[in-house]
Amino acid sequence: MAEIRPFNAVRPDKEYARLVAALPYDVYSSKEAREKVSGDNYSFLRIDRAETQLPPEVKFNEDIVYEKAKELYDAMKADKIFITDPDRCYYIYSLVMEGRRQTGIVAASSVDDYMNNVIKKHENTREDKELDRIRHVDTLSAQTGPIFLAYRKNDDINKVVLRILNEDEALYSFTADDGVLHEVYKVTAKEDIDTIYNGFKATDSIYIADGHHRAASAVKVSLKRREAMGEYTGEEEFNYFLSVLFPDEELKIMDYNRTVKDLNGLDSETFMDEVSKVFNVEKSDMFNPDKKGVIGMYLEGSWYRLTVKEELRNNTNPVTAMDVSYLQDKLLDPVLGIKDPRTDSRIDFIGGIRGLKELKRRADGDMKVSFAMYPTSIEELFDVADAGLLMPPKSTWFEPKLRSGIFVHEI
Repeated sequence: MAEIRPFNAVRPDKEYARLVAALPYDVYSSKEAREKVSGDNYSFLRIDRAETQLPPEVKFNEDIVYEKAKELYDAMKADKIFITDPDRCYYIYSLVMEGRRQTGIVAASSVDDYMNNVIKKHENTREDKELDRIRHVDTLSAQTGPIFLAYRKNDDINKVVLRILNEDEALYSFTADDGVLHEVYKVTAKEDIDTIYNGFKATDSIYIADGHHRAASAVKVSLKRREAMGEYTGEEEFNYFLSVLFPDEELKIMDYNRTVKDLNGLDSETFMDEVSKVFNVEKSDMFNPDKKGVIGMYLEGSWYRLTVKEELRNNTNPVTAMDVSYLQDKLLDPVLGIKDPRTDSRIDFIGGIRGLKELKRRADGDMKVSFAMYPTSIEELFDVADAGLLMPPKSTWFEPKLRSGIFVHEI
C-alpha cells in the first residue's frame, strides 16, 4: 500500500510560471547551463545549477554554490515570484508533446515506501551525483526537482483526472520553447483528494521511471534529519519527497543509444568479424530499429542492421532478456572492453530525442561506432523492478521531461 500525500506546494505566481519552469538540471553540462541562463532572471535552472551565477572557476560542488542557490530561492519567494499554497492538495500536471498527452498526479511520496520497496527502483545510482543533490536539498530545505514515478492505471484516479481536465480551468497553461504544452490543475475538492489518496493506498507497487539520483538524495536527507531529531513522528515533511505519478498506459519510453570512442585496438574488419559472431549482420540504410532484437550500428560511413541471435540470449530473467543487456554482455564488454558503462569514459549515451543523425555525427567526429536501440518497454521496466533486479545504465529515456520549478516541496 502506497502512501502518496497531498502537500503545501511552493509554486510560481501564475504570471511567472512559463519563465520559471526549466528542464531538469542534469540534462545540461555546466557550459550549456551557463549559456541557457545568461541574462535570465527567472529560470529555475539558476537555482538548480547555481554555479551559473558565480565566476566560471567556481566548481559546481563548492559550498558557495549551495549558499547561492538558497539566496536565489529565498529572494524569489520574497519578491512573490513564488507563492506558498495554504492548503494541502494534489495537482494534476499534463504534458502534451507532438499530440500525445500524459497526465500525472503531483504529490509527496513516502520515504518509507522507498526503503520498503513499495516504490521500486530499476537503476543503480552514483554516490558523486547523489552528494550534489543531497547538499542542494539540505541547504534549501526543499526538494526542487520532481521524481518521475509510474503506476499501473487506476480507474478511480483516472475518472477524477479526466473530469478535472474537462471541467476545470488550468492553474497554468503554457507552451515551452521545445513545443511541449504544460498544463497544471489544482485538486481542491475533499472527495477528489480522498479518491486519489485511497486509489494509491490500494496500489501495491509504484515505480521510479526517472530521477533515481534525486529520489536517493531526498531519502538520504530524510534519514539525516531523522537521526538529528532523534524522535520523529513520521508526519514531518522530510519523510516525503516531491513526485509526479503517471499511469503506465500514458507513458512512452524512447530509445537510449550508445556511441563508443574506439574499437579497443581492433581494425574494422576484425571488429565486424566479432560482431557477426553474436549478431546476424545486414548492410542497411539509416533506420530506427523496428522491433525488439534489432539494433542499428553505424561504422565508418555505413549503417548495419544487427539482429540478436536468440540462441545466444539468456532469457532466464528480465534483465538479460533486454537488448541493452545483450549488446553490453556480448559486444561492448568482451569485444570493446567497456566493463562498466557507468564510469567508462570511452562510451557516451545519446537520448533518442536527438535522432539518428546525432549518432552518425558523433561516430564521424569524436567517436568511432554508434548503436541505435529499440526502446525499452514500460512492461520491461516493471518486470525488472518487480524481480528486484537492476537494468543496465541508460536503458530508458522518457519524453517529455518534467519541468523543475513549477512545484517545490519544502521539508
